[in-house]
Amino acid sequence: MVIEILKSKIHRVKVTQAELNYVGSITIDADLMDAANMIANEKVQVVNNNNGERFETYIITGQRGSGIICLNGACARLAQLGDIVIIMSFAFLPVEEAKRYVPISVFPDADNKLIV
Repeated sequence: MVIEILKSKIHRVKVTQAELNYVGSITIDADLMDAANMIANEKVQVVNNNNGERFETYIITGQRGSGIICLNGACARLAQLGDIVIIMSFAFLPVEEAKRYVPISVFPDADNKLIV
């Protein structure tokens, strides 16, 4: 048996941009993606701390070091610029492996930059 567990999350980043007239997705700074072990086209769940919205989409790689968190397409209607979101990715693991797995958590600063 396999179960779905939290693989990684980018905790409390600020929405910096919203592009309604786009195909759809979320653009994430490549530095944040690397730190969270997320890749382009990976499915993620996004939770908006400001309004409680929760949605799934896929990742587009954003400019490294830019701090960009851009909601594209329909999900641009689910947040305002400046809203705080949590971006989570999940994985399927065998139960025994899932019991030992420790998710990666990334806690950026107020400008969506990695804290070093």
